Amino acid sequence: MSAHSAALPAGSPSAGPSSVGAASGGLFTAGGMRALGAGTYAMAQSELRKLRHDHLDIITRSVQPLLWLFIFGTALSHTRALTLGRLEYRAYLAPGVMAQAAMFIAIFFGLAVIWERDVGQLQRLLATPLPRTAIVLGKAVGACVRALVQALLLLAVIAVAGIGVRWTVDGVIGTLALLMLGTAAFACMSMLLAAAVKERERFMGIGQLIMMPLFFASSALYPLSLMPGWLHVIARINPLTYEVQGLRQMLVGVGGAGEVWLDFLVITGFLLVMLAAATRAYPKAIL
Repeated sequence: MSAHSAALPAGSPSAGPSSVGAASGGLFTAGGMRALGAGTYAMAQSELRKLRHDHLDIITRSVQPLLWLFIFGTALSHTRALTLGRLEYRAYLAPGVMAQAAMFIAIFFGLAVIWERDVGQLQRLLATPLPRTAIVLGKAVGACVRALVQALLLLAVIAVAGIGVRWTVDGVIGTLALLMLGTAAFACMSMLLAAAVKERERFMGIGQLIMMPLFFASSALYPLSLMPGWLHVIARINPLTYEVQGLRQMLVGVGGAGEVWLDFLVITGFLLVMLAAATRAYPKAIL
């Protein structure tokens, strides 16, 4: 074996089949699961250290959902078509804004992958014995932490403003859990995109192209019943719709049909598919 091939990470395009098997198939053993947990924790710690040195990023990102909630929500609060009984429109809008803000963090998380490749950090990371799944999952956890801090700030503002959401322990915990699952799934999708796109400018354009249709073709801003038939079909296969419906059911008591378990199931399945795809594509990001 040459020195070059010996330095390649397991699972890279030039690695042999035995090394690929060691990096992927061994994850389902006890040792593999421990390695996955330790690697994910190490990557998450790295992302947390970045967050501790970047408080301004959290503050500036929190402004956008507040604008949606208090300007857009107030402007449309008296629209009769958006009135659901006695439910205030801002209360209806809050879960959608929370999900949109978290998705915004997750979708553009892949920019860090492109930057790491440009400075050579990604190549060094892939040369470590960490399972590829642990690297991807750890970075997704970093996006989840940012989204969690933003969601807690938004919930605090909602409480101070007196917007009528249901403040139950189960509801808030379930809301944050579903939000983290959705954020992790969209972060993995972002890393999958970053593995294929080499320029940051192009990535930002494609990210916007993905994010805005997902947002507007969901129930984040308006009920599915107001959509035309073709848009209703798209919304039903949009994972963000299920995330928003679950959040809305737990926070304000209205949603799709009260089937929160289905929302969790869909988002968990979406996360597993994106995690597997991003893990497979991640080594290609260095090419």
